[in-house]
Amino acid sequence: MAMPTVLHVDMDAFFASVEQRDHPEWRGLPVIVGSGPHERGVVSTCSYEARKFGVHSAMPSRTAFAKCPSGIFVKPRMRVYQEVSDQVFEILGHYSPFVEGVSVDEAFLDISGTVHLFGDAKALGTRLREEVRNVCGLSCSVGIAPNRLLAKIGSEEAKPDGLFVMPFDSDEIRAWLAPQPVKILWGVGKKTNDILEKYGFRTCGDLQEADPRFLNRVLGEAAATSIRAHAFGLDSTEVAWEAEEEKSVSREHTFAEDETDREVVRATLLDLITEVGRRFRKQPRWARTGKIKLRDAFFNTLTRQMRFELPACDDITFRHLALELFDREWPPGGRRSVRLIGFGVTDITDTREDPEPSLFPSPLAGQMEKRERLSAVIDKLGLNR
Repeated sequence: MAMPTVLHVDMDAFFASVEQRDHPEWRGLPVIVGSGPHERGVVSTCSYEARKFGVHSAMPSRTAFAKCPSGIFVKPRMRVYQEVSDQVFEILGHYSPFVEGVSVDEAFLDISGTVHLFGDAKALGTRLREEVRNVCGLSCSVGIAPNRLLAKIGSEEAKPDGLFVMPFDSDEIRAWLAPQPVKILWGVGKKTNDILEKYGFRTCGDLQEADPRFLNRVLGEAAATSIRAHAFGLDSTEVAWEAEEEKSVSREHTFAEDETDREVVRATLLDLITEVGRRFRKQPRWARTGKIKLRDAFFNTLTRQMRFELPACDDITFRHLALELFDREWPPGGRRSVRLIGFGVTDITDTREDPEPSLFPSPLAGQMEKRERLSAVIDKLGLNR
């Protein structure tokens, strides 16, 4: 059997890089994609030049302007980004049929069965990066490892515009991770990192040598078991490639640190809804159920879902349902710490007809058709965000 081999590819500052590609005069300058500098909204992403000023994704745009007043603020062109993303994912399919899209600019590939076609993993990764650059005019960072966790760590090590092959031997993995800060591990956000530092756990090596019973008391058994396993480079999750017929369509965003600003999380949710809607409408189909996901740094995950009054495919209906669920779980003025936010639709049908028609037709039926037409026009014009 082929040795398990996972590749993680992450486009470098994707939206901002597309803008710099299409506007050569902006290359080398701080480009910030998102809301305007004086608008209520957040940064979608920014170029590496802007990151030197402390700007990062999900930061309020006004804060980004205060940190980087010389920044070039650009409204997102989601249609363009999606077209480029489709090009990238088509390229990824040249290297493995097993591709797990995490977002428009990030994916995991199970290359266990295709490595031999290219010589070795490094050769495959090098060729993939070259094809992305030649076809799309963009750079990406690639990590290759025996599992998803280590592949993700590898791509972070490679950034920007690099390739990093992690160790595959268990002893070498443990030795490589030992001096690394605990914050590189999944499940260690700012809050968890602060707790671990308080008790002297600053590196993965500290966690490797820790008494599991003590960690259980500090973090709780579930979080402690997961994080300590990650400190040894262990991860049993498989690349979740999609079958030909999608059973659901969803998007998630993981914040770099625990996010406590409700408006930032809400704005991110709205962006995810737009991404889901655009992807969903590539085929004539409707969804009966919508759902949101909230996860904290301890991997406690809350999922809430609700059926649409009528099968839906338009952004307006998606937003109404998602925001209703979000407001229930995080009402205005409430306090919560979130590491991941997600939105998805499921229970998919190929007809807009209600499978359980009522004796009295819903007054929403006419509105839904208008909403669908509006969403279709916005998709065509590339105006949605």
